[in-house]
Amino acid sequence: MDLLLVILVGVVAVAVVTTLAQRLGVAGPLLLVALGLAIGLMPFIDVPEIDPEWILVGVLPPLLYAAAVRLPAIEFRRDFTPITGLAVVLVVVTALVLGLFFSLLLPGVGFALGIALGAILSPTDAVATGIAKRLGIAPRVVTMLEGESLLNDATALVLLRTALLAVAAGTFSFGSAVGAFAWAVFIAVTIGAVIGWLAMRLRSWVRNSPASTAIGFTVPFVAYLPVEHLNGSGLVAAVVAGLVAGQGAQRWFTPEQRLSDEVNWRTVELVLEGGIFLIMGLELDQIVDAVIERHEGIGLPTVLAFGALGIILLVRTCYVAFLLWAGRRCGQRADRSRLESFDARLDQIAEEGWPERPAPRGRLRKTPSPQQAERRLTSMRGRVSRALADLDYYQSSPLGWKHGTVIVWAGMRGVVTLAAAQTIPRTVESRPELIYIAFVVALVSLMLQGFTLPWVVRKLRLSEPAEASDSDERERLDDELRTAAAAAVATGAHLARRDGTPFDAELLQRTGLRYAEPHSEDWSAHARELLELQLAIIEVMRTRLIAVSAGGTFSTAALRHRMAELDADQLSLELRLRDDDDA
Repeated sequence: MDLLLVILVGVVAVAVVTTLAQRLGVAGPLLLVALGLAIGLMPFIDVPEIDPEWILVGVLPPLLYAAAVRLPAIEFRRDFTPITGLAVVLVVVTALVLGLFFSLLLPGVGFALGIALGAILSPTDAVATGIAKRLGIAPRVVTMLEGESLLNDATALVLLRTALLAVAAGTFSFGSAVGAFAWAVFIAVTIGAVIGWLAMRLRSWVRNSPASTAIGFTVPFVAYLPVEHLNGSGLVAAVVAGLVAGQGAQRWFTPEQRLSDEVNWRTVELVLEGGIFLIMGLELDQIVDAVIERHEGIGLPTVLAFGALGIILLVRTCYVAFLLWAGRRCGQRADRSRLESFDARLDQIAEEGWPERPAPRGRLRKTPSPQQAERRLTSMRGRVSRALADLDYYQSSPLGWKHGTVIVWAGMRGVVTLAAAQTIPRTVESRPELIYIAFVVALVSLMLQGFTLPWVVRKLRLSEPAEASDSDERERLDDELRTAAAAAVATGAHLARRDGTPFDAELLQRTGLRYAEPHSEDWSAHARELLELQLAIIEVMRTRLIAVSAGGTFSTAALRHRMAELDADQLSLELRLRDDDDA
């Protein structure tokens, strides 16, 4: 009963503090940490001990899944290489450097245990990165920070697991660590993708929104548990399942399902991430007492924690500088003219047909059928179009030293660091100070970088709104959809009532592009038909929206905004039809 009361009070506190933070213009996680710290220092309050397994198994999978569902997949694909570098290479390098640092300066800590602590401190946090999203930073930077924080947990936790095994065995094998990481990622990606796809198809078959949502809540856990049992990274499996679900929802789910997912997962994310930051503050008093009892002071662990944070920022700065240099080199080598000439060649092939080529000696060349030739041409055109759109994206949003500064400073530590630190076995003598160092690094990182990040962004002048370009993009997308709607109305193609019967030809002819605005009394007799016609046109526009999303011409934000508008229009029309049926 006491634990239930604590949970209920915590949920209310998270909701109230988050609302208060929005009105004050302050990041909610920072206020929650301060509140937890104030409550934890009160002598008459007994804070229950939180099992770290609750956080690793019960909190992180749904939290990372919810973030992955909303991750902009098009932009994630475009920057997958630098994101992977941040999530893998940077974590490994940081853990090795910190391992050497701790083994030299912290008594009783060898290189393997130092790497374990370095792995705990290396990953950035998806929850803490949410602070950066509210500051108007360039979407490309936000995507890189989000992608890094979602994927680097696998690297860190596999390194931690390998290092702790080395502590128990007395030796550290780099080769076994690489093999364990490769297996952890492979099995996680495979099972996560399969679980995500199966869940998506099951939910699309269920259709009922509450039942679909109930199934959706189980997906991150269903992806996490078997992968962990196979020594893989369950968190990566949850992220992959979220990516699959986020993309499949646009194609397979109903508007009610998409709206329900949006609201419910935002609620889950708010409660879970707020609860974690509240726990951070609550546990500080207990951790400090444990360190003082062992060392009769917290001076050395505190100094080492600040030194570790300095090393983390230094290594991150050097790596991000290298990343920006490599990105500029790749941009200079990109040859747009070759892609454009190849695109022109495809246009010529479309007009004249595929050129005849002699078959290799002794072999017969099979001539492709017209359908095969058309499919091949369409596929090649799609790849060229995506490549050109990618080049336009890189040129329109280049990364300079200002963006690099934000990437460095926004790499805060948080819940993953705290949860991972508490998994250190109790048989390790130096466990209290290791947890204390991890807590201080996470807390100082969150407070220092979190409070100063808005100031850094203002000084760099990176928070200028991009409303004009967003408006232009949405207008272009609306023109694309209106053109598809006009063509469907003019020909009657792909338009039918909900019972499958076609619309009256005269109604289609008179409607034209003014289907949404009945303008005379003569339309009253066709009111129900007009509603059904609008629903059919919305479906045509949604089909076109899904088709253009594959080309990469439009941003994920614009596509999802327009999909949400179509969903809202459809729900409104279906409500009016339902009222007519009830009447």
